[in-house]
Amino acid sequence: MPDLDIAIAGAGPGGLMTALRLHQQGLRPVIYEAVPELRPLGVGIDVKVYATRELDELGLLEEFRTISVDARESLFFSRHGQEIYAELCGVHMGYLYEQRFVHRGYFQMFLYDKVIERLGADVVVPGTRVLRYDQDDAGVTLTLRHADGTTSEARHDVFIAADGIKSAARRQMHPESADPTYSGITMWRGTTLMKPFKTGGTILHIGDPRRSSMIVYPLLDNFEGTGLTLVNWVVEATREESVEDWNQRGTVDEILPYYDECEIPFLDVRQMLRDAREVYLFPLIRHEPLDSWCDGRVTLLGDAAHAMYPRGGNGACQALVDGRVIAEKLATIDDPVAALRAYEDERREAVNRIVMSHRGEGYEVIRRMVAERTNGERFDDIEQVLPLAEADEIFSRYHRLVGQPRPGWEDGQATGFRS
Repeated sequence: MPDLDIAIAGAGPGGLMTALRLHQQGLRPVIYEAVPELRPLGVGIDVKVYATRELDELGLLEEFRTISVDARESLFFSRHGQEIYAELCGVHMGYLYEQRFVHRGYFQMFLYDKVIERLGADVVVPGTRVLRYDQDDAGVTLTLRHADGTTSEARHDVFIAADGIKSAARRQMHPESADPTYSGITMWRGTTLMKPFKTGGTILHIGDPRRSSMIVYPLLDNFEGTGLTLVNWVVEATREESVEDWNQRGTVDEILPYYDECEIPFLDVRQMLRDAREVYLFPLIRHEPLDSWCDGRVTLLGDAAHAMYPRGGNGACQALVDGRVIAEKLATIDDPVAALRAYEDERREAVNRIVMSHRGEGYEVIRRMVAERTNGERFDDIEQVLPLAEADEIFSRYHRLVGQPRPGWEDGQATGFRS
């Protein structure tokens, strides 16, 4: 195994999981984190079955269950609240691993604690931003800016940039892709403390995407001992926007009218929005897929490599897979440049396909299809509008694309249902 001095930029879920995977392979990286102190910010992540497998392989799944919710079913509704389609999730569908919902901030802090526990307190260097890299045949020199405004340099064998959508390394490596384009769609992302709904592990997909689209799912039961569930919701709609910032604050005033006609028996959608504890605005910014992630001893990971629309949880989940693959390559290939190239060869093309699919509607297309076929009006019989077999085929194609083919589909079993 090569003895490597590895630097990671960014202590988000991707960077932290990469550090844990490197440690699992006998390597001990250093993580440079720009903020002086990590805090549990953000809203929800839908952790797919292939991502819970990554956690299980690190021996973290049992503890992860204590900060997350088991996903049991996924239900799709028109803007009027009429059910269109349903499928089970995770082990309830027959996968070997669970699908789980978690608060992004709690997940990040959970991984941070595990990194400190396993690698040591000094492995994360807070208040230190990587500004640029320079390299030669023997290593990489990083220019660092510290919280007090001073700068310094650090020398490493390998540099992994997991520093997110505004990655300095991505900008340096691909200056032609430095200025992304606003899609015209903004997300309102919020949380509400409320009584559990439906099974307690149900994710809802609501609305006519031509007007507005909403996703709702639980994040944590008995939140802070209240007996209530912290519920995550995301609403998409068009808006004049230009700032790409995860932490931009907003209100629900602009989106409430989209759901005036939505009547779901077990959930008062409008009340949930009005009771929001926090609301963030996040414009969907289009980052073009990159034709390379590597520059010698430097590589990109997670959002820095494949920023995608935050739909369906695959951005964060794919970063966890990145971490495993890059750790395996660095631990088994003596030449670090060749190891990083092997990581890119295994990951880039497949992930770029997911990036492009998220610009469309994925399986959410069924709600638009129903809206178009009914002219946005109520329907009498959903089977006459969107046959179950047609919807099943759409979902099965998508699940194959993201690397989790539906159990039983290849044998011709129907996997979706209507309640």
